This record gives sequence, structure tokens and C-alpha cells, in this order.
Amino acid sequence: MNTSLSWIKAYVPGLDKDAQEYMDAMTLSGSKGEGFVRLDADLENIVIGQIKKIEKHPDADKLQICQIDVGTGELVQIVTGAQNVAEGQKIPVVLDGGRVAGGHDGKKTPGGVKIKKGKLRGVESNGMLCSIEELGSSRDFYPEAPEDGIYIFEDDAVVGESAIHALGLDDAVVEYEITSNRVDCFSVLGIAREAAATFDLEFVPPVIKETGNSEDVNDYIKVKVEDTELCKRYTARVVKNIKIGPSPKWMQRRLSAHGIRPINNIVDITNYVMEEYGQPMHAYDLDTIAKKEIVVKRAAKDEKFTTLDGQERVMDEDVLMICDGEKPVGIAGIMGGENSMITDDVKTMLFEAACFDGTNIRLSSKRVGLRTDASSKFEKGLDPNTAELAMNRACQLIEELGAGEVVGGMVDVYPVKREGNRVAFDPAYINGLLGTNLDEETMLSYFKKIELGYDEATREIIVPSWRQDLVWKADIAEEVARFYGYDNIPTTLPKGEATTGKLPFDKRIMSTARDIAEFCGFSQGYSYSFESPKVFDKLLLPEDSMERNAIVISNPLGEDFSIMRTISLNGMLTSLATNYNRRNKNVRLYELGNIYLPKTLPLTELPDERMQFTLGFYGDGDFFTMKGVVEEFFEKIGLCEKTQYDPKAGKTFLHPGRQANIIYKNTVVGYLGELHPEVADIYGIGEKAYVAVIDMPSILEYATYDRKYEGVAKFPAVTRDISMTVPKEILAGQIETVIAQRGGKILECYELFDIYEGAQIKDGFKSVAYSITFRAKDRTLEESDITAAMKKILNGLEGMGIELRQ
Repeated sequence: MNTSLSWIKAYVPGLDKDAQEYMDAMTLSGSKGEGFVRLDADLENIVIGQIKKIEKHPDADKLQICQIDVGTGELVQIVTGAQNVAEGQKIPVVLDGGRVAGGHDGKKTPGGVKIKKGKLRGVESNGMLCSIEELGSSRDFYPEAPEDGIYIFEDDAVVGESAIHALGLDDAVVEYEITSNRVDCFSVLGIAREAAATFDLEFVPPVIKETGNSEDVNDYIKVKVEDTELCKRYTARVVKNIKIGPSPKWMQRRLSAHGIRPINNIVDITNYVMEEYGQPMHAYDLDTIAKKEIVVKRAAKDEKFTTLDGQERVMDEDVLMICDGEKPVGIAGIMGGENSMITDDVKTMLFEAACFDGTNIRLSSKRVGLRTDASSKFEKGLDPNTAELAMNRACQLIEELGAGEVVGGMVDVYPVKREGNRVAFDPAYINGLLGTNLDEETMLSYFKKIELGYDEATREIIVPSWRQDLVWKADIAEEVARFYGYDNIPTTLPKGEATTGKLPFDKRIMSTARDIAEFCGFSQGYSYSFESPKVFDKLLLPEDSMERNAIVISNPLGEDFSIMRTISLNGMLTSLATNYNRRNKNVRLYELGNIYLPKTLPLTELPDERMQFTLGFYGDGDFFTMKGVVEEFFEKIGLCEKTQYDPKAGKTFLHPGRQANIIYKNTVVGYLGELHPEVADIYGIGEKAYVAVIDMPSILEYATYDRKYEGVAKFPAVTRDISMTVPKEILAGQIETVIAQRGGKILECYELFDIYEGAQIKDGFKSVAYSITFRAKDRTLEESDITAAMKKILNGLEGMGIELRQ
């Protein structure tokens, strides 16, 4: 958004800041200034002069000697090559030591060109007469300027006064970065309102007077809106006896400063009001409107329409059109049609000011390949209530400029009026949020400056409809902050509970998984959720395996990425194989990623996305190394009860004798084991590899970070070692279960310290030795306590066919 500073000052009397001061203050109050350009940056010492006498140069046919009155009482002699000058004319004169923006060719020179007195073909010249290009502009913005020659002022120009001021070049154009929720600031009046509040000055918007003759506009035009979702409001007025001509200089200067080329009074008024109110308008030649009827409706599929720029465009059913009784005459909110354009022969004109759906305008603009100043404003989402103000302002300007006769009344299709919002006023909340100590009166004074009302009975802030960004209490607090001054808000510590800001529980568990894996030497890896159906064969999964029920991607990148993975091992094994083939030794990797299990196929609802903690390694280590990592993780997240391992896991991709399901509280929460040699060969891993997969949702219900502190034991421990001959089919875990169940309250811990199979042990058996520690919390144990506990343990083991070695 750009605005000229002089236009802002017109609505904020008393604003005497220069461009830099103005921009800095506006930035601090929330209207961020991106920069500014001074229109007179390279112009110095340029005044209005009047040519009193012209003589031919004695030595040059194309040069003339001018005697010019510049208001000092003495004539200044200047030699010029311009052919459009005549005695009595008033022209811009740059005096000795002055500066112009560039050359007559319209090209600007950085820093400008300094003009010094000198001689031209032997005749003294004390300055230069200026074209509009030499003043840094062009005929696009000063259409009255000659195509090739010196700019000529009108007769009422005052000799000796600043030509820069007379041309409206003593101005600065400020560029703002306005966020899309501040629709009101995409207008001169919106920025002026902010400027008045920022500098604590009075905001004086234009006073709109009633316009129109005694006729009724409904006798001239009928309006029907078929799609009220896309057109919230449509207003129309009629102007007859149109008199096309140039707009006044003050209007041209303001439009030029905004980069808008003046054309004629009618077009300039619509552009002027669009910039002033941020409300685009459009004018149609009423004589081209069939049946004197306007219908706002969606276009037909593949409908073709020629816009004002002469381009034929193809519509679809989502593009909103302005139509008459027979044909489309404009694309709503974007551009009018060639078939209803205003020409110099127009007699009666239809003025349109409407409010269209911003999202639809943005999408329609993309569809038809046309983005205009109007569409860029509409797509922000305008306030429907502004349409009437803008319409009446435009009609007022038409009457004031004598551009036509306004017909009385206005057609207004406005099914659902937009009302302002109400937000609870809570000074304590605002002070608490900002860390300030402001009283109510101060806060209310800020609100008054930006035209927010206050209902004392309900203690609510009344938000006008054009402030669509004020919805919650935090929004109101922001208004206080920006006018109190962000730089004035003291530094305070954040308030809240001690737990504020911590990770959700499941994310904390995942964070712990990363910590444990990396502590144990694993590096994190990532793999795709998209996989190939060939993965199931590579893992030797049977045809009836549940893992083969995968979700098929409807638009896959290729067969290798055509399904959502139901098992996390393929990515891990592929990464291990890549490292092995690159001769990396002792590789340890882990991944935290989802698998996707459909509830039904074809899909009728979202699949079950389950986070898997996958570990894999080859090199140093074995099955028990991986088991130790798993148990380290379980201990860290509070799974304190004994974890069981079932060797009958039945995983086809794992070694049949070196695999196990991980069981916690009778729930299978994962599996681990050595990779099946055939699978290792398929993936190209040339040595033993080990994997573990933990289903994170399964362990979440058991995990806890609650810890109960127990003091250092006061009484001594007693240790007993036992060595047993155990049938080979009995697992260490089964033995430990018996020890834990029968050891009683005095059992503190146990540890497996030896397993032996050899010639000294009979066939079908193995030697297993444990160290068992007992301790009581309230006394010193006696021998009888230890003997009784050990007897229970041994009896339980004997029942399993285990013999105590003597």
C-alpha cells in the first residue's frame, strides 16, 4: 500500500512531520513503513518564471534568448532550444546552482543534474527552462504537458513561487507493509485515521453531502443479485448529462503521486474514490445496458467474454459476472467489458460500488489470468458498509466538478447487513498480558482515537464493521500496546504454571527414545512412508499376512512408492545395506516413524497411524546387545515391571532361533531378533544384523515419569548364589519369574552371572547360575528369613524340572 504524504495531511490537519519522522512513528504504531520516495528528491531552486522577451540567438538558428521575470525584480537571461515558448508564458525555471532530476529524454540521473550559469554559443545563460521530464515525471502523469518542449503553467500561476509546489512535486510517497487482516488500511482514509491516532491529532474525513435530483434511480435501472454468497452488497446510481473533460489539477496531482495516470474526470473520480476509500468502483454506459437491468450471477462453463483491454477470456461456473438483460458486461470485481465501456460520447452513466467475496475474486482472477487494482483490493475482503460511502462520495465529486447530473436515490441490494463486533473490555487481562499498569481511562482514550466505541453498561468495546481484525480480547490488548508504545512496555518475566511450555507426554516419550538410542551409539535415520509392494516378498511375509493389507496410493510417483508402509523394517534394512555396501563398519541406526494400518479396504475412514521405534545394527554386538537397549529405554520411561520375551514370535524375516516378542503386562509391545540370513542376503547385508521394533502407542499407557524416592538402605544385604542344572527349553526369563514371585518382600534383586553348556553337563541340560540379594527395610535379616525365602524359590524351580548343583 502506497500513499502520498500530502494526501494524508489533507485529512489530518496539523500533521507537520517530514517523511522520515512520519514513517518511523507509523511503524511503531503498527502501520509498518517499508520506505518512502521524495518526488522532489533531485529538484532544487526551481521557480515559476514568466517570459518577458524572446530574441533570436545571433549564432544559432535553433536557440533563443529569453528574458524571464522570476519574481526578484530583475530579469534573468536564459538561452533555450525549446520551440514551444512564447512571450508571456509562465514556465518552470531552474536558476543558477539549482538541480533537475534528469534530461529531456526522460531518463533520471542519480543525484540529479546541477545547473550552472555559463555561455551558449557566446551568449550568457543563467539557468534553464524545464520540461516535465527534466522535473522527474512524464506526460503520463501530466497529460497537459507538451509532447516535446517546456512545461507551460496556466495563467493563474504566481511568478516567483516554487514550481515544485505548483506541480505537486513537494511530496513524498510512503510505502507500507499492511497485513491482510487490516483491510481498512488499504485506503488513504484508513491510513489517515491511523496517522491521526499515532500523532494524537484530529482526523477530518471528507464530509459527504446529499446528492441527486428529484428523479428516482429505480426508473432508470433494476438490479438483481442471484448469488448473494459471492456478492454481499450491490449499490448503483445513475448520472445523466455527462460532460467528459479533464479532472482538476489537485485530483490529477494526487492520482499521479499514487502512480495512477489521469485520464478524464469520470475515470479519475472512480480511481480517486478507490484510493480514498479502498472501495473499487466501475462505470457503465447506461445506453449499452440491455433492458436497463443488471443481473449479478455466475458465468456459464466456457463462456467467452471480451474485457476492456480487448482480450477475450474464457470463464467457468465459479466466476461471478455482471450482466445486463441479455449479456455479460463485466467480470465482477476484476474488469468491465468492452461492450459497455465509457466513451467520449456517453450521455448517461451507471455507477457501481459493490462488495464481492474476496476468496472468489482471487481465484477468479487466477482463472481468467487478469489481476487489476480493483481485484487486489476486493480479494482482501472489503466491508460492505463502505460501498455506500464510496458511492455517495463519487456522486458528490461528480456534482462538485460539474461532470454530470446525479439522479436521486440509490439502488441497494444488501440482504444481510454486516454489523460491528463486540469484545469484552477487561483492563486486568490487558495489563496482565502486556505487563503494564494502565488505567481504564487511558485505554479508552486509545480506543476513541481509532473510533472504537464503548458500552459502559455491558463493559464491551464496540468494534465498527471496517475493523474486521478485532475479534478477541487479545486483539483489543494489541490496540492498547501499539498506541501506548511497544518501546514503553517494560520487560517482565512470563507468568503461569511451572509446567507451561513442556512437551506433550507422547512427544516426551519419543524424545527419551532418541536420547537412549543416541546414548547407545545409534544415529537417527529417516525413510519414506511410501513403499513398493515388493517389500513383502523381500521380508518373506506369507501371502495371508496382515501386513500385506496396505493402502494403495491413487496417484503414486511410481511402483516403488505405490503403497503406504505397514511395517517399518524395509527402510531400516535398506539403510543398513547401503552402509554395508559402502564398507561402513559397526553401523547403528534408529528411526521414529509411522506405519499406516487400514481399518477396512477400500478405505472408508482414516487408517490407524502408529508410531514405531525401530532400531537396527550390524557389527559389534549380538541379540543381547539389542535387548539391553530395549530394556534401557523401558527403564527410562518407567516400565518398572519385568519385561517378558516370547521366542515364539513367528517373524519370517527374523532368525527362527534368535527372535522374540517383547511382552509387557501380557501385552505384545514389539519384537526383536537377528535378521534371517535369507533376508539379509536379499538386502545385501553380508553379516549378522539385529533389529528391534517397539510399537509406541502400546507402551504409552504404561509409561510414566513419576518417580518415588527411597532413601539409602540402613540395614545390610545378604547374598546367596545358586547354580542349577536346567532343561535347555526353559528360558532364563521363566526362572526369573519364579525367583521374583517366591522371593517375597525381602527380595531386593537377582542377577544371572553364568550360563554353561559342555561335557560336564548332561545332554539336554545347561548350567545356569544366579546371585540373589535379600534385604529388609526395617531390620537386619536373620538366617531363618533367608533360609525360608530360598526354600520357596528352590521348591518352585524344582517343580519346573530344575536341579540344584551340589
